[in-house]
Amino acid sequence: MSFTLNIGEKAPDFDLISTSKERVSLNNLNSDILVIFFTCNHCPYVTGSDETTRITAEKFLDKGVKFVAINSNSENTYEEDSFENMISRMEENNFPWIYLHDSYQEIALKYGALKTPHFFIFDDQRKLVYTGRGVDSPLDSKKIKINNLELALDELTSNTLISIPITNPIGCSVKWEGKDSHWMPPEACDLV
Repeated sequence: MSFTLNIGEKAPDFDLISTSKERVSLNNLNSDILVIFFTCNHCPYVTGSDETTRITAEKFLDKGVKFVAINSNSENTYEEDSFENMISRMEENNFPWIYLHDSYQEIALKYGALKTPHFFIFDDQRKLVYTGRGVDSPLDSKKIKINNLELALDELTSNTLISIPITNPIGCSVKWEGKDSHWMPPEACDLV
């Protein structure tokens, strides 16, 4: 078994607190298509591409696509990634997604999150149909040539086979509790 979920695998369940201080589980997310992405507050790859992610989320809102962001980073590694700062970030930016806190990092391990951001798209059966990057230039949105997330969602909502189901996420490593800020689990590896 690989570290990261494989195409066709079911979304692992979770029960996490949101920035609106409500518990959210996989089972109570009603949508035809679900985009789960691992993110954080401080990473320049996240902050550099958040507005592009916002545009994509808003574009597909009326097509039955729900976006859920999960922050699994240790606040002991980066204080900016604390739950309180998550709440502040959502209040300041009013992102069109639910923002969840994976304080014990269990969900990041279940999904095999490699970077921030790392996107996972699940179909109406909650089977994985896409994993990887959102865009090819998350640090600088002016240099984006390929929006893989939007491409996959366009194809999925048009009942077309996803042409590129796997890409390598581009971003900062997940900040694991008690580890160096660049540490990754030994079984973690590139997807393609």
